Amino acid sequence: MWYRMQRPEGQRKEICRFSVAGSVLRLLAVLLLPGLAAASDTLSAQDGNPDEGGGSEEALFLLLPVGAQGIGLGRAVTALANEEGAFWNPAGLAAETDRRVFLYRGDQLAGEATAFSVLLPWRRVGTFALSYLLLDIGDQDLRDEFGDVLGAISIRNHLAVASYATSLPWGIDAGINMKLVQFRVACRGQCNDLDTRSSAYALDAGIQAQPFPDIPLRFGWMLAHAGTEFQVVNQEQSDPLPTRVRLAVAYEALNRIVDEVPMDLWVTVEAEERTRNPGSPSLYAGMDFSAAGLFHLRAGYVAGKYDQTNGASVGVGFSVDRFDLNFAKSLTRSMVTGESQPIHVTLAATF
Repeated sequence: MWYRMQRPEGQRKEICRFSVAGSVLRLLAVLLLPGLAAASDTLSAQDGNPDEGGGSEEALFLLLPVGAQGIGLGRAVTALANEEGAFWNPAGLAAETDRRVFLYRGDQLAGEATAFSVLLPWRRVGTFALSYLLLDIGDQDLRDEFGDVLGAISIRNHLAVASYATSLPWGIDAGINMKLVQFRVACRGQCNDLDTRSSAYALDAGIQAQPFPDIPLRFGWMLAHAGTEFQVVNQEQSDPLPTRVRLAVAYEALNRIVDEVPMDLWVTVEAEERTRNPGSPSLYAGMDFSAAGLFHLRAGYVAGKYDQTNGASVGVGFSVDRFDLNFAKSLTRSMVTGESQPIHVTLAATF
């Protein structure tokens, strides 16, 4: 399961003078988890479970896409230079030449996601970046058997990322992410014993290469979310992070067709596989058409059994002076609610 909130029987405490000590966790399950469980179980079922031989993994929110550019491309970003690289492939940051900041906002399968990244290129050294993601699952009142409010529970996922990317000889870019992953359940009121914190450290390492200077053909490779096991404070159990390997190739298709007009059409495909219990890869494909770098039209498709909602996505982007604005939308419907997917937005600025 995505979230572990169990506590040993001996550690449960009374949280008010009413006779609710033995029912607090049942109330939590009844009042808090119905809305969350659908998303959690959906991702857990997609990711694999012991019955399917997939094993148990934690911090599955790491598999959710972050950034309108990548979402519009159907997540096929591993081989492309991209300012959102801290959340896709850190090697994509090596091509950055200007100091940049971007803010991402979107409603994910499990909650509201907000992220930002600050890019700091250093000439002849590389690009440094600091990034942060908050996935807000939501708040829920905790009540006793009489309907009185005992407290309010909040569930949050946090991801802090420090990135470094640089260009190497032979057309190779390389990058690395160092990540702190944390899941928190906090309670305000008469339920302090329900506070839970789970944390882990992780690493991403990625490479992009364009080995033939005269041919716009790029390759990408990445190891994502490799790190310590996700440990719940005050509990013995822990599970590994959802470590993945990605391989990708991208080609600029208009290079041979339109020579002097400032237009590009990058076509990219990639595959992602689990490092534990492999055998069911996810496939991604995307196209990014740009006109003079001022307008982008994107489309993508996701296909695979695990970790994502299959289907098409589209996106557009606009550049005006120092600002970039990108929108993306999945054309599939939510596997949990059946509703259409919301729009994802990224705003970037040079400073």
